[in-house]
Amino acid sequence: MKITANIITLNEEKNIEAVIKSVQTVCDEVLVVDSLSSDRTCEIAESLGAKVVKQEYLGDGPQKAFGEPIAKYDWILSIDADERLDTNAIEAIKKIDLDNTEYDGFSFARKTYVGNNFIKLWYPDRVTRLYNRKKCAYSKQKGHAKVEAKNVCDLEVDMLHYSYEDYVHMIRVTEKFIKRGAQISFEAGKRASVFDPFVHGVGALFKALILKGGAFHGIHGWNVAVISAFSSYMKYALMLEMQKDDK
Repeated sequence: MKITANIITLNEEKNIEAVIKSVQTVCDEVLVVDSLSSDRTCEIAESLGAKVVKQEYLGDGPQKAFGEPIAKYDWILSIDADERLDTNAIEAIKKIDLDNTEYDGFSFARKTYVGNNFIKLWYPDRVTRLYNRKKCAYSKQKGHAKVEAKNVCDLEVDMLHYSYEDYVHMIRVTEKFIKRGAQISFEAGKRASVFDPFVHGVGALFKALILKGGAFHGIHGWNVAVISAFSSYMKYALMLEMQKDDK
């Protein structure tokens, strides 16, 4: 059974070559759904044999779902431009008999890095990325979406996630997600109380440092925990501002 890799992009000329070469080890088609990049993303992708389709950004879930009916094959490997398949994942995928499998999809443990630093706090961060489009699909939520599948096999292999160049980059990206998360929640009809920023901020810090053991992961555990707490606090603080402006 053949596989189509589905990659969504926006100005990913630094990452696109590496991710395409990574998936070409197991995929027979590479589909790039590009959100109108202004750099060389599309040019590089096409030079490597990928099929490029341009679509203005619809949100995470809708954008990834957009490529599903366009894919040549029913089995789809969804991967972001800043992700790569680890060697163990490549070997595992090659061994799967997709023609006869009982599963609708397969999940990977995701290893996230800030620069060259592996963030233990977020591991395994399991994600379902290899799936049969006839049996399941991406959710349509605009924020961080996921494949909605019931019968999933958890592979004990890794997807590498080079999410942030450094902590400055992480803070910048976090700011974008804070605004997006607050807007999505507000538009969905959710409302924040004056206590929510504090409750969610402290809760996120406690969860990261104590429940997940980030306090024992050195400086990187503390850095990520504090940034996560700030993100949770500010999301609800922004919602309060939106509610005030709405009145």
